[in-house]
Amino acid sequence: MKKDDIFEFYRRLAELNPAPRTELEYGNDYQLLVAVVLSAQATDVGVNKATRALFREVRTPAQMVALGEEGLKQHIKTIGLFNAKAKNVIALSEILVRDFGGEVPKDRDILTTLPGVGRKTANVVMNTAFGAETFAVDTHIFRVGNRTGLAPGKNPLEVERKLEKQTPAPFRRDAHHWLILHGRYICKARKPECWRCPVSDLCRYKPKTPAPANASKAA
Repeated sequence: MKKDDIFEFYRRLAELNPAPRTELEYGNDYQLLVAVVLSAQATDVGVNKATRALFREVRTPAQMVALGEEGLKQHIKTIGLFNAKAKNVIALSEILVRDFGGEVPKDRDILTTLPGVGRKTANVVMNTAFGAETFAVDTHIFRVGNRTGLAPGKNPLEVERKLEKQTPAPFRRDAHHWLILHGRYICKARKPECWRCPVSDLCRYKPKTPAPANASKAA
């Protein structure tokens, strides 16, 4: 995608949603970290349902450690891979208490050393909690980057590096939110809704999906 087209791509998404944010519910940086860890291979909707009661009870790493692994499991048992996730959340909470005074470190490299925290999770936390210009490439962004031609790559890291290189300055902080939401609600995996896409004319995806018969109602 050409430089001018990339700018226009983001400009249109920004115009439609000037202040994008994560759909995960949280009250502080620590709760955000936990929510993102729990969201791996799970939906934000499912995570939010599980964490509402949990986050009323637990706001700090110390409180999570006090809750314990079995107590945490009771809150998150509706989430996929909850056994492994509970183990990781307790372990990372213990580390935060022991090594960081209960605070979430503002460093991506340090975050990725925590149990259950990969590069994508660290990028989300750095961006959402601390305002860093990071690009968390999940399945939605990977698909959008490749399908549209915005940032094609063979793996998430390639897509991330292209986004870092090509995303214009005015849009860098919010770019990954726009792309996630675009992939989640319009540029869907099985059947992208090209007929209502605000950037369809900039997109390299050739078999554009036509509008369904009930398009006016679906939109």
